[in-house]
Amino acid sequence: MTMKENSFESKEQQELYELTVRAKQAAQTLGNLTSSQKNDVLAAMAKKLKANQDQILEANKKDIQYAKDNDLSDAMVDRLLLDEARVDGMVDALHNVMSLTDPVGEMGPSTLRPNGIRVGKMRIPLGVILMIYEARPNVAVEAAALTLKSGNVVILRGGKEAWHSNQALIQCWHDALADCGHSKEMVCIVPSQSHEAVNHLLQFRDTIDLVIPRGGERLIRAVTDNSKIPVIQHFKGVCHLYVDKFADLDKAEKLLKDGKVSRPGVCNSLESLVIHKDIANEFLKRVKKLGNEFGIQFKADKDSVAQLDNATEASAEDYHNEYLSLAMSVKQVASYDDAVAHILEHSSSHTEVIVTENIDRGNEFIRRINSSVVMVNASSRFSDGGELGLGAEIGISTSKLHAYGPMGLVQLTTEKYVVTGQGQAKHY
Repeated sequence: MTMKENSFESKEQQELYELTVRAKQAAQTLGNLTSSQKNDVLAAMAKKLKANQDQILEANKKDIQYAKDNDLSDAMVDRLLLDEARVDGMVDALHNVMSLTDPVGEMGPSTLRPNGIRVGKMRIPLGVILMIYEARPNVAVEAAALTLKSGNVVILRGGKEAWHSNQALIQCWHDALADCGHSKEMVCIVPSQSHEAVNHLLQFRDTIDLVIPRGGERLIRAVTDNSKIPVIQHFKGVCHLYVDKFADLDKAEKLLKDGKVSRPGVCNSLESLVIHKDIANEFLKRVKKLGNEFGIQFKADKDSVAQLDNATEASAEDYHNEYLSLAMSVKQVASYDDAVAHILEHSSSHTEVIVTENIDRGNEFIRRINSSVVMVNASSRFSDGGELGLGAEIGISTSKLHAYGPMGLVQLTTEKYVVTGQGQAKHY
């Protein structure tokens, strides 16, 4: 839709629409920048982050205090926290994105038609992307790096819990863009924290091309239900680890520990353990020890609950749950087929892992499980754009249309047909 002066419901709606119009105009310029020009901005941003690190961390302290004052969960506080190591991680992500091949303008194979015309496809930016996210101030850096390198303008709308951190990071972006002679509208931030602001933005389908929400299931469902703009969906990450009867139990224990304990509040952490009954008694001894060491709470089936401490019998709903904490479900299965059936029933299409030394069993798991990332003998924590070679990720799509899985540069572009001829006409 195209908004007219007298169609705005409020001054805020008008100001937000004008912001998106400026973003759309900036996208026309950004889409035509060279790879070198875009990399210059990323390099400048990396320097700004280090030069302004103290100010960024001071701003983050205000957000951490807000989180504690409002009794936000430990998982939320962990996602919100910035320290020197995480600032360095953002700098590394910028350098990684700089090193990646720019997909914009890339031509795929062409076909010569019988009439002499040649048909091919060229990668082009999507345009303007609205990024709605909770906590995770690093999103303001990594998402913007990917959108900028792929020729897209991003409009960032972070949660109020990360307000001060986001403001400090956006100022770095604007300074970097100015130093390189570009408009600050190439990386925008929504100035309002009101829920109405998000609802307004979700109606502007003539100026925004795609919406990517990152956060809890409630946020993503609300965005999906209210948007007139296409939405990349990632409702939750219920990641399974299946320990097959042919598993190396040392490997299985290592992958369980890494997937559950290393950072339980992220979407690629393990939420469900599935164990073949033939090795269940032996492996559950290791699970019990791990649970006691790290304080893991288990929701387990009746065959497993008696073999674990800190365990209660699981309900049907517990197997669908994304815990985002030191808790997980446990299920024993009588066969490989039962394991596959259980995973398919409860999967959120994020990431599934099998531990097995049987090559045929691993290959069959890859064929039968169609989550966005399927792994054999590797930690679920590798289900991440940076770890999979994308440099960074703007989000993880668990719906199959447009993109599936971690989204990097290529997934932030689309293709247009390019046709060349020598004067061919269809009818004359």
